[in-house]
Amino acid sequence: MAVDLHYAIEQGEIDILFQPQARIDTGEIVGVEALARWRHGRLGALGADVLFAAADRADLGLALSDHIQSLVLTRSAAWRGRRAALRVALNLTPADLGRPGFADAFLGRVAASGFAPERLTVEITESSAIRDLEAAAGVLDALRAAGIRVALDDFGTGYSSLAYLTALPLDYLKLDKALAVGETARHRGVVRAVMTLARSLALPVIAEGVETPAQRDQLAAEGCAVYQGFLLAPPLDAVRLAAMLDTQKDEVR
Repeated sequence: MAVDLHYAIEQGEIDILFQPQARIDTGEIVGVEALARWRHGRLGALGADVLFAAADRADLGLALSDHIQSLVLTRSAAWRGRRAALRVALNLTPADLGRPGFADAFLGRVAASGFAPERLTVEITESSAIRDLEAAAGVLDALRAAGIRVALDDFGTGYSSLAYLTALPLDYLKLDKALAVGETARHRGVVRAVMTLARSLALPVIAEGVETPAQRDQLAAEGCAVYQGFLLAPPLDAVRLAAMLDTQKDEVR
């Protein structure tokens, strides 16, 4: 697969899907998370975890990250109509944050694409170890100074949650699916505690993996701001995303 990945990047087999995010109180779609997919010739569609694992084995992790960032920014910059107002969330890796000069290079990539930085959120995965939090904070500060927002993804699954909260400049918390969709009393207690923590830090919460109305309503009652998951929509290509937005617009009329 490592050999295949060289070919995939060159031949355009890496694709981007967009999972809608909606306000939990109104259902209005306000953003999307960009998700990489590998259209493998023999194995079919492969997710980002498999894609980046193959890239790491082939020493292509940074090249793949650059490629995905360029794809997301270029495609999103070309959107018109309702898509042009959406916030786009893009994942950065710990390796990205550790690269010398990454902030300037990334901001240059944003500028070259024509995408408005004020519509961009970069997501940092809490379950991945960031070796130098001070350096990572410097990178994120530079991005935020340009208007980009920062979300801590997969909150509640890693070992450094509180360290990340205190060390990194953040605008949102993303509640991991394992916590967001739990329906036991203990799950509800943990969600309530996370919401209280987020409010104390003035961080809106985005819930991932929401699959049922009951889960959405529970999260809304606890103060969650935005949700995503199969209850709203699976990851979509740009055409299906536009159709979904048009349908929602017609329903509002």
